[in-house]
Amino acid sequence: MDVAGALSLLERQGATLAVAESLTGGLIGAAVTAVPGASRVFLGGVISYATELKRDLLGVPGELLEREGAVHPEVAAAMARGVARVCGAGYGLAVTGVAGPEPQDGRPVGTVFAAVAGPGGQVWGRELRLEGSRERIRVETVHEAVDLLSGVLKANIGEHSG
Repeated sequence: MDVAGALSLLERQGATLAVAESLTGGLIGAAVTAVPGASRVFLGGVISYATELKRDLLGVPGELLEREGAVHPEVAAAMARGVARVCGAGYGLAVTGVAGPEPQDGRPVGTVFAAVAGPGGQVWGRELRLEGSRERIRVETVHEAVDLLSGVLKANIGEHSG
């Protein structure tokens, strides 16, 4: 996990980041703000643990949540777009999933969806099948989410650099 590298790529692009976290409960924001100078590109985030908050604050469609539950790739994508909109960021990074101990929304423990929404509304996603303890799943989700963000930023560096 190279959080500093991701933040450097954001800065090179003149872009900003906001995060929407469910199962990680603020771990991504904590990892980002642990990097000196993060405030140059990190605007903040939303810990949307409750499904209602995903709908009411981040704009995840209620019908999607009713049909699929909160652990779904389209929910992660909507969370990413929503947090970028709410915070006024160029990029939104979101995660939703099941850390355990019980399955949720028909999904087994370790099912996680991460998404990055970028300028122009494009969204990139990743489905994870993680194993281990609740804490391991949460920590690995942070690593995978930052890795997804880094990959998107590396791919877009030519499109958004000054």
